[in-house]
Amino acid sequence: MSLAPRAVLVHRRTEYEELLARHGTHGQAAFFLSSRGRSIGEVARRHDRAQQALREVAAAVPLTWRSTRVERADLDRFLFGPEDVVVVVGQDGLVANTAKYLRGQPVVGIDTDPGRNPGILVRHRSTDAAALLGAATAAGGRAEELTMVEAVADDTQRLVALNEIYLGPPGHQTARYRLGPDGEEGPGEAQASSGVLVGTGTGATGWLRSLWLERGSTAALPAPCDRRLLWFVREAWPSPATGTTRVAGELGRGQGLRLTVESDRIVVFGDGMEADALELTWGQSIRLGIAETSLRLVT
Repeated sequence: MSLAPRAVLVHRRTEYEELLARHGTHGQAAFFLSSRGRSIGEVARRHDRAQQALREVAAAVPLTWRSTRVERADLDRFLFGPEDVVVVVGQDGLVANTAKYLRGQPVVGIDTDPGRNPGILVRHRSTDAAALLGAATAAGGRAEELTMVEAVADDTQRLVALNEIYLGPPGHQTARYRLGPDGEEGPGEAQASSGVLVGTGTGATGWLRSLWLERGSTAALPAPCDRRLLWFVREAWPSPATGTTRVAGELGRGQGLRLTVESDRIVVFGDGMEADALELTWGQSIRLGIAETSLRLVT
């Protein structure tokens, strides 16, 4: 017998909750903010709106369904099931934080603060939750398949991301590695830089776009559903031992970019989740390309 759908409500601590965790009481938090020229009033109102949205979404879950909640900090320890419908209640970035742990489950984005969030991934209001949950499980329900990027290391470690994957030094040192197309004969170009970024069409509104603008790139930015990635090397350093001829490019279906580590440590993380990163060391290699899985965003 198949399991009933489970609504997984993903949220994160509000700024107000973080202030209370640090200062203990509302009064102490208010004093702290006032001493820096800020009022706790707007912070508390945003918290109230987020809590109200969570209550409305929870109330919209059908009685025959199961439901649970997971906080952003616990995503890397939470086990999503194939029958889950994931409801992200918060900001656009929270959808990206969640996407890397999913394998095709439908995702509904609920904006808790309309007008403050761009609403690119959290496109809906909490009052629409009941209809969206029904659409997520209905045959032929409308959803966009957003392209994701993946990194697969030679020791089988794997990482996927919705916006971008960054590879580089863990601090402010220089990363040393060799870079080239996957499958190319030879070790690739030796480089020294502050890292490599590989991004998707969804990430083209963020970090990827910043690098694209900085370089004055003529490559067209991909759309979120395009099966295409762009990559850039950050601050490549030319020297007698390192080159700068491969500092940007595009990856399509079946294409990959291979990086082989030539320093003590390189970290690999996606969508800003530094706490859930891969670590590579001397001689290890990693392939980057379009992920087999995509994010099913209910529209």
